[in-house]
Amino acid sequence: MKLVTFEQAGAYKLGVKTDKGILDVAAAQAASGRQGVPTDVHEVIEGGAAAIAALQELVDRASENGGEGWLDESKLQLGPCVTRPNKIICVGLNYRKHAEETNAPIPQYPILFNKFNNTLAAQGDDIPLPKVSSEVDYEAELVIVIGKTAKYVSKEDALSHVFGYCCVNDLSARDLQLRTHQWLLGKSCDKFSPLGPYLVSADEVGNPNELAIKATVNGEVRQNSNTSDMIFHCDEIVSYISHHMTLVPGDIILTGTPEGVVLGLPPEQRVYLKDGDIVTIEIEKLGSLTNRMVAETV
Repeated sequence: MKLVTFEQAGAYKLGVKTDKGILDVAAAQAASGRQGVPTDVHEVIEGGAAAIAALQELVDRASENGGEGWLDESKLQLGPCVTRPNKIICVGLNYRKHAEETNAPIPQYPILFNKFNNTLAAQGDDIPLPKVSSEVDYEAELVIVIGKTAKYVSKEDALSHVFGYCCVNDLSARDLQLRTHQWLLGKSCDKFSPLGPYLVSADEVGNPNELAIKATVNGEVRQNSNTSDMIFHCDEIVSYISHHMTLVPGDIILTGTPEGVVLGLPPEQRVYLKDGDIVTIEIEKLGSLTNRMVAETV
């Protein structure tokens, strides 16, 4: 199932993407008189298979009856597909070819850092380029969305704790990131984690480590790889993190980026993102996430 969050009257609402369009869950539920259908994306994440089954029944009935609540996706203002993550955990240098292009040693353990909720943005949002940076870079990444509380889980059992997956652009201000040994400053500027457009349930994705992943800037392909190039695969990542902190439903894990970022080019060839650039992140089965970079005006 593909879930979307969209904005209406200043609030986030839950939708389901189908071949017929986006079903407004709250509107369809009200029209059907059904009770117990989750109307918030975090309710679905926490409800797991039962919540998905209730949504599927609502979608099926609305499709059969031509019921209310069908929306044109192109006319919607989307929100981040996960709106209130408890934790945003990121894995650095997790693609072999990306480590090689930046002349970094292959990590022996996952390199972890974090972002905050101020970095969340959505499909179609303008992303402000901070005044304090002149080296903002794109990073196409697969996101793991936790669906069940995970603590000390084995690698073999790790993916059973995953609700689904989505796309993110892990934007990075390289001059701020590399100013000190801690990366956080360069990763946590406002709207530096556009997330979406869809949250796709794990059953629809299958193996998360065999997905094509791509980034384009103004139509030019910059990154073109596969999640199979991860140094630490998704099951290893979830298991490893769970041995150090408890993962809860709605937590998101950004799993690293493949080769092709600006930082990986020779210094004389580096052209960082600028006002007006259009960046698209595309991952197989998860859709395309597009944002325009704009000069910060605050």
